[in-house]
Amino acid sequence: MPQMYRPSALRRMMPHRNPCVVRTRLTLKTLTLILSLLGVALLTGIMAWLGIDHVLTAMQRIGIGGFVAIVGGQVLVDIGLGISWFFACPELGLFRAIASRAVRDAAGNCLPFSQLGGMVIGIRATCSIPGLSRRLSPLQWPAAIATNIVDITTEVLGQIVFVIIALVFLFNHSGTNKFTWPVLGGMGLLTLGIAGFIWTQQRGGVAIHHVARFLGRHIAEGWRTTLIDNMDSFQAQLDLLWARPGRIASGALIHLLCWLGGAAVTWLSLELLGAHVGYGGAIAIEGVVCGIMSASFLVPAALGVQEAAYVALGYFFGIEADISLGLSLLRRGRDIAIGIPVMALWQFSEMRRLRAAKNSSAEQDALDYADSAPRREPS
Repeated sequence: MPQMYRPSALRRMMPHRNPCVVRTRLTLKTLTLILSLLGVALLTGIMAWLGIDHVLTAMQRIGIGGFVAIVGGQVLVDIGLGISWFFACPELGLFRAIASRAVRDAAGNCLPFSQLGGMVIGIRATCSIPGLSRRLSPLQWPAAIATNIVDITTEVLGQIVFVIIALVFLFNHSGTNKFTWPVLGGMGLLTLGIAGFIWTQQRGGVAIHHVARFLGRHIAEGWRTTLIDNMDSFQAQLDLLWARPGRIASGALIHLLCWLGGAAVTWLSLELLGAHVGYGGAIAIEGVVCGIMSASFLVPAALGVQEAAYVALGYFFGIEADISLGLSLLRRGRDIAIGIPVMALWQFSEMRRLRAAKNSSAEQDALDYADSAPRREPS
């Protein structure tokens, strides 16, 4: 007979949940929901102010061929992002780096999560997507988190240089000081933050262990040893990656080239919409918009923030508001056209992998049962 437990006994057997952790999660979820609603309200207000007909008319100017060209240009940029990750973390393999990066960006752009939620899905994809070479073993989560952190760090390093280049072009336009100095101050704070982040990755092993031990006091005993052991593995992976500064620098440089490639896609979009600002103007617009969007990383898909930034910056470059809003919506359409197929393919791959694991487990159970079954002696 199976052993029965009372509900009180089951509650004692379940892992202890720290009330502070629960409250923190609820606060983050509530904040994300509020920011999402505010973003949707801002987007709706901009659309109502400009008139949806004017925006649709501006977007119809590009045609199907123009939209395909924009999507194709962004796909090349996305492949470059995966290549930059591979240069910094060759243990991933080129295919896994490109595919995992695509899933991470697709989740952040298409799903109702903040950028932090996209990073979590990207870590899961890094663990589950196989490498094409047999020499590449599957990644466990400490290595997956470490490689994602290094990739995000190199991307921010490239972004800082890109925004500085954008500010140089922005200085050439009158009236843009309203954006120049706040963005420059924000980049200064971001530079200090990324410097501290890099220091923590390289020399923060003691601090990480203190955090792990603190968390270990508030979780089940069975998880405590696993957490501390995985923290050791996580720090070892970070030390290995940062022991190759040449590869980190190569990854940051390729990220910078990808940022400049993204500005080229923006320039093409503006040309197709009928706005002629030149490549330098496109760099200025894209750099400042990306800087503003980075500051609003808790807003899912930067709803409303992206549109307001494009409209405001377009005003100083002589771009009509309906074209600026059309540029923002065109960017969202481009991200959806790329992101939805990527997420669908990844989900299909996940289902196949889970089904294969389930079948393998069932076959192993059957073999174990056959080995343990009593055998009759022949008479």
